[in-house]
Amino acid sequence: MSEASRPKNVVVLGSTGSIGESSLKVARDLPGRMRLVGLAANRSAESLAAQINEFGIKEGCLFDPTGLDQVRAKVSGNVALHSGEEGLVALATLPEADLVLIAIVGVAGLKPALAAIEAGKDIAVASKEILVMAGETVMSAARRKGVKVLPVDSEHNAIFQCLEGRSPDQVSRLILTASGGPFRTLPAADLSGVTVERALKHPTWEMGKKITIDSATLFNKGLEMIEARWLFDIGMDRVDVIVHPQSIVHSMVEFVDGSVLAQLSTTDMCFPIQYAVTWPERVSNRLPPLDFAALARLDFEAPRWDDFPALRLAKEAGSTGGTLPAVLNAANEIAVSAFLEGHLSFPGIWNTVERTMALHRTATHPSLEEIIEADRWARETAASQLTRT
Repeated sequence: MSEASRPKNVVVLGSTGSIGESSLKVARDLPGRMRLVGLAANRSAESLAAQINEFGIKEGCLFDPTGLDQVRAKVSGNVALHSGEEGLVALATLPEADLVLIAIVGVAGLKPALAAIEAGKDIAVASKEILVMAGETVMSAARRKGVKVLPVDSEHNAIFQCLEGRSPDQVSRLILTASGGPFRTLPAADLSGVTVERALKHPTWEMGKKITIDSATLFNKGLEMIEARWLFDIGMDRVDVIVHPQSIVHSMVEFVDGSVLAQLSTTDMCFPIQYAVTWPERVSNRLPPLDFAALARLDFEAPRWDDFPALRLAKEAGSTGGTLPAVLNAANEIAVSAFLEGHLSFPGIWNTVERTMALHRTATHPSLEEIIEADRWARETAASQLTRT
């Protein structure tokens, strides 16, 4: 058996979330290629225990320590259980792990990601915040340690497949596709009346509340632009967005000769997760293939940059770099939370982010401590900027 085709030992941080659940589906579908050796969850003690039992896991982590006794009471066999940030780092550095899949929302995935890299592990990134906040730090560490940073987001995984190792100087544009969210055609004048219930009805994907709201504001796509800049070593001026309502073309690469390569598949996160695990090989599976006759058409349109300022703000943060992307990300998290709680209007999300960014004094080439401090500052400042406008 070749090194590439042997089962890969995988740790999943965030195993009870939507990406984590999809990762477990891949493991069930490809037991000869993906062996789970560690699972971590935030608070879902019962779900984590069930996953540990199903896959015979010997190392688990529940970030919230108050639920550890509940996990212990339900797991079978001799299982080492951890908690908190130290527990995430312990799983991320397991000696037997080949790949650490990070599907933790927010800043909590950053230190485990860096710890995994320092331990010589390849990482598969599903958490945008890791590369948005600390793309320069993470990618330089990966280059230094000679490990791979494999994208799990469908858009970045698509670009990764289209590039196939080609150098950045052959690329004219990275073109991220966006569904456009539930308000793709809503007049700008009506955005102020958007309710939480309407914003949570995504036309294509089933996702958590935070990412669903980000898709509605297009902050999700803005964060992906910054992520792409670091993943593929491309300037923000060469990262573009096109609205594609069907979400079948997951992203495209335009090369300097004018050729465009695109990656297409049905809308199932198992596709990019599988490719991250089996790369550089492709492996047959039970996922549904595309039926082009049933699709009949694929539509594309320009995003509404003026009506959805998230794209402009992300482009500014990504171009400036330093601590500004961390500020954008943290301010958005605070604003989205306020919107979900009914304390902020829908346009108030990007207004809050813009005001917070304007108040920030950006540090260039920041240390990890400076990034974390910028995150803390932005959360505190955004909370003080909240209005219903």
